[in-house]
Amino acid sequence: MESGSRSMNRLTATIIWPILFLFLIHAAHCFYLPGVAPEDFQKGDPLKVKVNKLTSIKTQLPYSYYSLPFCPPKKIVDSAENLGEVLRGDRIENSPYVFKMREPHMCTVLCRITLDAKTAKQFKEKIDDEYRVNKILDNLPLVVPVRRLDQDSSTVYQLGYHVGLKGQYSGSKEEKYFIHNHLAFTVKYHRDPQTDSARIVGFEVKPYSIKHEYEGKWNEKSRLTTCDPHNKRTVVNSITPQEVEAKKEIIFTYDVEYQESDVKWASRWDAYLLMNDDQIHWFSIVNSLMIVLFLSGMVAMIMLRTLYRDISRYNELETQEEAQEETGWKLVHGDVFRPPSNSDLLCVYVGTGVQFLGMVLVTMIFAVFGFLSPSNRGGLMTAMLLLWVFMGIFAGYASARLYKMFKGAEWKKLAFRTACMFPGIVFAIFFVLNAIIWGQKSSGAVPFGTMFALVLMWFGISVPLVFVGGYVGFKKPAIEDPVRTNKIPRQIPEQAWYMNPTFSILIGGILPFGAVFIELFFILTSIWLNQFYYIFGFLFLVFIILLITCAEITIVLCYFQLCSEDYLWWWRSYLTSGSSALYLFLYATFYFFTKLEITKLVSGLLYFGYMLIASYAFFVLTGTIGFYACFWFTRLIYSSVKID
Repeated sequence: MESGSRSMNRLTATIIWPILFLFLIHAAHCFYLPGVAPEDFQKGDPLKVKVNKLTSIKTQLPYSYYSLPFCPPKKIVDSAENLGEVLRGDRIENSPYVFKMREPHMCTVLCRITLDAKTAKQFKEKIDDEYRVNKILDNLPLVVPVRRLDQDSSTVYQLGYHVGLKGQYSGSKEEKYFIHNHLAFTVKYHRDPQTDSARIVGFEVKPYSIKHEYEGKWNEKSRLTTCDPHNKRTVVNSITPQEVEAKKEIIFTYDVEYQESDVKWASRWDAYLLMNDDQIHWFSIVNSLMIVLFLSGMVAMIMLRTLYRDISRYNELETQEEAQEETGWKLVHGDVFRPPSNSDLLCVYVGTGVQFLGMVLVTMIFAVFGFLSPSNRGGLMTAMLLLWVFMGIFAGYASARLYKMFKGAEWKKLAFRTACMFPGIVFAIFFVLNAIIWGQKSSGAVPFGTMFALVLMWFGISVPLVFVGGYVGFKKPAIEDPVRTNKIPRQIPEQAWYMNPTFSILIGGILPFGAVFIELFFILTSIWLNQFYYIFGFLFLVFIILLITCAEITIVLCYFQLCSEDYLWWWRSYLTSGSSALYLFLYATFYFFTKLEITKLVSGLLYFGYMLIASYAFFVLTGTIGFYACFWFTRLIYSSVKID
């Protein structure tokens, strides 16, 4: 009885964890550590404006800025990019724009081009697909301020400006294409009154389409009649827009004005990050949190009461006659730790899940403390790749420990499968998707050199570390079962319909998915609608909820399964919580048809390809959590009762 009480004391710890969520709420908004050091500019200092990729939420295919015949500098120079930036499709290059700190100028002519049939077609295609132009100044992305039409009339910021727009002349039904060829830039700065130096805190633009006119024949000194600061004629609207047609000339111009701002350098990203309605986000997260906490508490209470009664009853059996009449989960004690079919594959997936769990956990911690803020472009993806590689040692260790418990002997073969199975499947899908992107001549295609670097990281670092972990794990003494396993497996009685493996597995995935689906909406929006995701504190909170929900729902269903005298719990425990990945993919499909405007086949293939990879990773992560929860639970309850 005392051993049963001790077991219950250990189980009560599961109720303590949800209470800790309340303390995590205070850390929900992560603070921000800037990704770069601030730079001070004196009046007249040159400012470097860089151009980035062209992006579209309709095609999801990025293109380099100079893939369109925009005005190039004398020599195009690529900026150094990290691994994450390359994988994101960022292509940062210099530009011909000339900015000097706090020296405004109007109607600066950038260049004049004449379109031919090919270039006109290129512009029209990008306007059709609603491509946006992205530029960078002092590591700040260019935004277009848009005033909302609601009651508070607040201003929201859209990343980049459209290449152009489609419209009709008054009195005509024919649709024409117009290009944004005049840009009115606004550089906001925060000035230090003591040194008179300034730091850039904002970079905004208002794009216009205007058919520029000039007198006489065009030369470098020609003065525009449509935009002339000497005659106080500036561009303030697009009443006479510049049409995109073959043999039409386009003159690109820009204005630059400077505005002093009270926003300090450390807070300059706030305007970019607060683009969405924060109240909806708060309400959704708190609502989800409360529901899941309530369900988790109910599950824990049910488990405590039921198990306490069972263990007390089993430990109070005194006569041989009563022992022979035992029913429920104790009856299968001689088979519950029998190795499952395909035990090698289970070891591989559990090891991979441990690797993925370690990567996600460490990435989350870094993100919560602000080291992976949006200002550090590509930092999140770079960190995840490096952590995945170095977490290989834990994958090898976890898979080898489980493998030895199943009486396996070929640990090297297992380590190789652990190192190659999940990355191999993901790499194969990624390679096919990358080939599709190459076919579209998009900058999102990963170059051969980067692909080689990824393979080198995989086989040069990750695979050896998995073998090291496997060697250490296999050298450890085997995990001993708390009860003896019978030589002859007992027959499993016919199960009720609701204990059917397929049904219980599908039911088990609903609750973990329910814990994350609201946050999933914001993550998908940030990825596919080109917005910033920054609330890593919330995400970490949801991740903790996911861990506990996966563990609890798997334990409950495993308990019901054992009570039905079905001892085949190994694979079912993995698949129960792992089935939440199926709901994730179904939700991604729903999101595709309801929120996105993707119409091209290639773009649809990219979306579903990447979401398939994400769902597969989610399956491995949640499945491993459920498996270890069940593994701990079965060892706990069978070591808590007296087996004669």
